[in-house]
Amino acid sequence: MRFRRPRKAVLVVALVVTLALLCCGGTLTVLLLNGLTNNDNDRFSNASLGCGKGGAVDPDSKLPRIRPYGAAQIRNAAIIINVGADMKLPPRAWVIAVATAMQESRLTNLGNLGSRNDHDSLGLFQQRPSTGWGTPQQVQDPVYASTKFYEKLKTIQGWENMALTEAAQAVQISAYPDAYAKHEPLATQIVNMLADGAANAVGNQIALECAAAGQIAASGWTIPLKAPVGSGFRSPERPTHQGVDLSVERYKPIQAAASGVVSLVKCDEDFRGRKTCNVDGYPGKGGCGWMVEIIHAGNVMTRYCHMVQRPFVRENQQVTAGEVIGRVGTSGNSSGPHLHFEVHLNNDRSSAGAVDPVQFMQQQGAALGNQG
Repeated sequence: MRFRRPRKAVLVVALVVTLALLCCGGTLTVLLLNGLTNNDNDRFSNASLGCGKGGAVDPDSKLPRIRPYGAAQIRNAAIIINVGADMKLPPRAWVIAVATAMQESRLTNLGNLGSRNDHDSLGLFQQRPSTGWGTPQQVQDPVYASTKFYEKLKTIQGWENMALTEAAQAVQISAYPDAYAKHEPLATQIVNMLADGAANAVGNQIALECAAAGQIAASGWTIPLKAPVGSGFRSPERPTHQGVDLSVERYKPIQAAASGVVSLVKCDEDFRGRKTCNVDGYPGKGGCGWMVEIIHAGNVMTRYCHMVQRPFVRENQQVTAGEVIGRVGTSGNSSGPHLHFEVHLNNDRSSAGAVDPVQFMQQQGAALGNQG
């Protein structure tokens, strides 16, 4: 089927804009931006970093190979991205849409497969004409199908802060509501590769500005609070320090770094077995004080320590990215008010599962650092 360009792209050609500010690791980031206007200049600097709105990729251009998908499937992903950009939706929406199409059709424009796909489920998103998505011809048009998906997504209150699988399910009403989550990492990679890093902010000043604005990155992650990084991960001075300390004044709100399920809320015991978290701690006391652990998509666990009072969440509670879970304190093994923040892979609560939160959050487009 011939691709019909969105309205704004009809009269323009891709403009290559070289931005010296986006130089990362010696490699100059180049943005291909469709539809340059004077009103767009203020958002170009962060368009490719997942914290703004930017141009997308031309589906008719030479596209990269992204396994396990073929050329036609990657072109469909490019169309989904381009439609989202034309509708002025942020890159997080593109990731949700691409991941949904990966689950529903493997990015293939499905025809009628009979009983194998609910008889009339068609196109990239298995939209059903019988339930009002459009005519069979319409829902098999990738531009139309993508537009309808985004239109429905926009009606979901708070979709920007939802876990990907929740947002996709709210649109699709699938019989397998948890199936979308497994596609999020590759969908993010696809958006990055096709739209010049749109889903992944890097650790430069622009990324810090995005985080300082309190925005949710396209990856679905955000900073737990605005604060400089004090003591680092496994530093020479503290080789067993399994997280980073974000130094900030007492009572500052702490946010969930991504959507997930609270797996642990407790007053951590000190070295003498005491649970004394409602008083200030001190170096050598031991324990995390008031603490929370959250399990996120991909079996990633985040840990938040030294809160000033009992956390605001409970175990098994679902939380969204940016939701306030507690306040900064200095309970437990602490020399002053700060948030001790850890990231663990594979839900491994031990030191073996811990990774550097600075590097991990940078990769998610929510760079930790001196943001205020």
